[in-house]
Amino acid sequence: MKIQQIRAVQFPAFPNSTFVEIETDTGLIGLGETFYTPNSVTAYIQEVLASLLMERDPLGIEDFWRTAYDSSHVYGNRGLESRCLSAIDIALWDILGQHTSQPIWQLLGGTCHPEGVLIYNTCASAGYAQGTPGIWRKDKSTNTSSYQDYEAWQPDGDAGELAASLLKMGVRAMKIWPFDRFALANRGQSISRSELDEGLRPFKQIREAVGRDVEIILEGHCYWALEPARRIAEAVEPFKPALLEDLIKPDNFGTLAQLRNSTNIPLCASERLLNPYAFRDMLAAGACDVVMVDPSWAGGITECRKIAALADTYELGVIFHDCTGPVSLAAALHLAEHSPNTWMQEIVRAFTSGPYRELVDHLFEIENGKMRATGGPGLGVNLRKDIRGRREHILASHQS
Repeated sequence: MKIQQIRAVQFPAFPNSTFVEIETDTGLIGLGETFYTPNSVTAYIQEVLASLLMERDPLGIEDFWRTAYDSSHVYGNRGLESRCLSAIDIALWDILGQHTSQPIWQLLGGTCHPEGVLIYNTCASAGYAQGTPGIWRKDKSTNTSSYQDYEAWQPDGDAGELAASLLKMGVRAMKIWPFDRFALANRGQSISRSELDEGLRPFKQIREAVGRDVEIILEGHCYWALEPARRIAEAVEPFKPALLEDLIKPDNFGTLAQLRNSTNIPLCASERLLNPYAFRDMLAAGACDVVMVDPSWAGGITECRKIAALADTYELGVIFHDCTGPVSLAAALHLAEHSPNTWMQEIVRAFTSGPYRELVDHLFEIENGKMRATGGPGLGVNLRKDIRGRREHILASHQS
């Protein structure tokens, strides 16, 4: 079996998503995905990765991964290069699963979570993260879900009603980021007492509405310096959040460890680390309690299973990130179901019930607060054929 064609697929309504289709001479088509900078992604895959892939046996996944990683070492392999390699890697695993008629979680060694993995809901709305990173974009063209979860915990919303809605679905954990807006004025160098009190408002509403029945995860989006991050952690501690995620950048693991040692709340970090070596250094520094990894950024299935296993050697749980796209979530669920130390799987119900259903033929169903990976061969998801505005770029072809 040989690779015959590589295509990038994009849709105007989902401007940050790049889907990759790898077609073999047997007719199998593997599907991958990554997120952000779609023009750069397409250019790098065409310029570098496609030439390494053409006429190659797609089942030699580990060998290809190392070849591609080593080839980028001279100019950097932890940003764009890692994201592009992630998309290709996911597509190759999809081909392997289809070739063997097995789901990816089975190829990895089977499931450790036969009833599915626990999920938490990131409380965004459809259209979130579709613009420039860090700038919220509300776009009616992608706002197809009935869930307005972002608006629900804003100052004029009711986070308690949101928590009750999630609990009714069986979802017992949620993530919000009410302190972010206060960081913008001074690059996260300080936070006032009144800003702390205002940021605590949704925490109070949640605890008054559902008590401790719903866990709260506080997202920080890496906006804060150490001292204000400590102030935030101290302020939210009476509300017993399950995790503090990325209050500060994971650029200095010693500083991150200082934050961890100054609070009783567990720290989660960080999908912003893009290969196992960065995760190794973070774990060696004692800088987190739960590891967060994104399959479409950190090297695909090949490397994320290693990152999960590395966290397991430190007796730490792993969360698989999703605030991006349906193929990335499908890959994450295969990894989450296989990994014995999966803590939770992140989802955005406004995405899974809306835009993701527009893009792929799989329904990401929630049952008893859990979600399963697909049981079909490979990823078990395909791009829908009826999506309007499909833009297809042939990056390499045997005929060309």
